[in-house]
Amino acid sequence: MNERSEDSTSGPCLRRSDALIVVDVQRDFLPGGALAVPEGDQVVPVLNRYIALFEKEGLPTVFTRDWHPSDHCSFSAQGGPWPPHCVAGSDGAAFAAALAVPATGLVLSKATTSEADAYSGFEHTGLAAWLRERGCSRLFIGGLATDYCVLETVRDALAEGFAAVLLRDAVRAVNVHPDDGARAEQAMREAGAATATLQTLGEERP
Repeated sequence: MNERSEDSTSGPCLRRSDALIVVDVQRDFLPGGALAVPEGDQVVPVLNRYIALFEKEGLPTVFTRDWHPSDHCSFSAQGGPWPPHCVAGSDGAAFAAALAVPATGLVLSKATTSEADAYSGFEHTGLAAWLRERGCSRLFIGGLATDYCVLETVRDALAEGFAAVLLRDAVRAVNVHPDDGARAEQAMREAGAATATLQTLGEERP
């Protein structure tokens, strides 16, 4: 088993202690949304293949989402860096319409209070404990955006003692600076994350 695959054909095979984390694939982060990630919609069909694969194997799937109050501290009106986005209960906060969220998937809301932001899916969500209760030790992580919430979720997964695998074909970056996404991927690898794609998991690309 190659824990440190760099998209080689000997990449990591799934095992019973694996889980999938889909990060913030919400309408406001897709093209046309309030805080659109360039090409963000392109992760949806790829993630659906991963979801189907994990579901077929009976492995846990987790879906994180921003779920902000209307006066959230990250919004520009409150002095934050971002336009209003993913306001709890709004159309923009909904998952992408084409994202195949299974009935068995765990949905976790984050940054749900006005005064605190949270990029990581582990921050004040109880995710680490939930995964440990199910015997999970390795997490496959994709979604939006590479240079923010995916990066911080991977970092926290590693800090919590999980092995982390970045799904390189299922992420896209904001790229406030042109190389932010590439730098985030490098930072995740340097922190100890492995990488994988559908191809390295034995699945053809969609």
